[in-house]
Amino acid sequence: MGKLQEFDITFTNNKVVYGPGESISGTVKIRTSNSLQYKAIKVNCQGSCGISNKMNDASWSLEEQYFNSTLSVADKGTLAAGEHSFPFQFLIPVAVPTSFEGPFGKIIYRVRAAIDTPRFSKDYKAQRPFYLLNLLNLNEVPDIEHSSSAVTTKKFTYLLVKTGTLMLKARSDLRGYIPGQVIKLATEIHNKSGKDTGCVLASLIQKVTYKTKRPLFDLRTIAEVEGAGVKAGKHAEWREQIIVPPLPQSALAGCSLIDIDYFIQVSLKSPDAVVTLPIYIGNIAVNLSPSRTIPSSPEHCGATIAPRAAGVTPSAPPAEEEPEEGLCAGGLASEEIPTKSHSQQDPSGQPVTMSPSAFSHAPGAALPPSHRRPDASAPLFCVSTGATIPFFTEGNVTPVPTSCSLILPPEYSSWDYPHEPPPSYEESCSSANSSFNSRQ
Repeated sequence: MGKLQEFDITFTNNKVVYGPGESISGTVKIRTSNSLQYKAIKVNCQGSCGISNKMNDASWSLEEQYFNSTLSVADKGTLAAGEHSFPFQFLIPVAVPTSFEGPFGKIIYRVRAAIDTPRFSKDYKAQRPFYLLNLLNLNEVPDIEHSSSAVTTKKFTYLLVKTGTLMLKARSDLRGYIPGQVIKLATEIHNKSGKDTGCVLASLIQKVTYKTKRPLFDLRTIAEVEGAGVKAGKHAEWREQIIVPPLPQSALAGCSLIDIDYFIQVSLKSPDAVVTLPIYIGNIAVNLSPSRTIPSSPEHCGATIAPRAAGVTPSAPPAEEEPEEGLCAGGLASEEIPTKSHSQQDPSGQPVTMSPSAFSHAPGAALPPSHRRPDASAPLFCVSTGATIPFFTEGNVTPVPTSCSLILPPEYSSWDYPHEPPPSYEESCSSANSSFNSRQ
């Protein structure tokens, strides 16, 4: 660095995670070996989002800025040899989105410092990132405490001349979760045919939409669990759980270039049948009344699922021809489908467990006492790079990769214009929820 031995930015109390409306303060530290002339010493605080059509491309095709403030901490003069400190403070606006990093775009916040030197001399620059968490309170989402459910009926032909009917129902206990919570999933399959079905697969899927001129859909399988098939002529139920890993929140309110949606997809192989359950991932958990009972299984075949009551429409319309009345007749006992594999198990075969409160909010965020996390030793904040790789801050230190033992499946796909992109929450839910998703 020549004359400049140290040029660094430190935040007050080493805090790196902030909330909307908070002030960010710190110090610019400079150490020189000789005197250094300068025209000005400036500090800039900036928040912006950029997206691109190319993966991991730093030259953005579209950008939007949330704030950009510059403060001059020293005017023209000379820095004597030795150490110098210049304090700064900025106010973060209220309407700013949560930090995010993905393969096609980022929402980034940083503080930059610059020493402008006289003509023909070298200018010096330094920067330090910080992270923003704009809490998503799931209790503000309409009907969030209701279950998310879907049903589809499929008529198929096998052995060239025989026909069969299959009905697939799926339900999650809620429509919104926070990282660390457990999604309770119940699936019911009616196999009215003489052919065994293939395995049943439940997946937690993340869909990130980058709104470039030709929008990009980036999909990732976060976790998946596989169950056995259903024998010919049988009615079976499958109950499983998926732990929500550290993930960016849904929606990214305040950002118009990036959208994040989550959904659970339950599918059957042979014959192919799929249902989709849209869900929210937030930061403050759903408050459930003690009197409310969470259903542990879907409705039995004698009842029908009412999608409008749950605020969710089926992912596929029923077949034109209703199943035969004998589909569940004859006193058929419901069988339990065994689970064959689960991506959220460590090598010992034991499921990975996480504290529901471990990822609920960031330090310094203003939460009601009922939402504050009592365990101060747990990880405090999650930033996603690549949309699923979590980073934590243990207290007031620089974020580091987590050592979480969660095993995620390798399936990953990115493409332009998938033929059948998964539905967004707005497309899948009733119009009663549109007011929330329009960013209020």
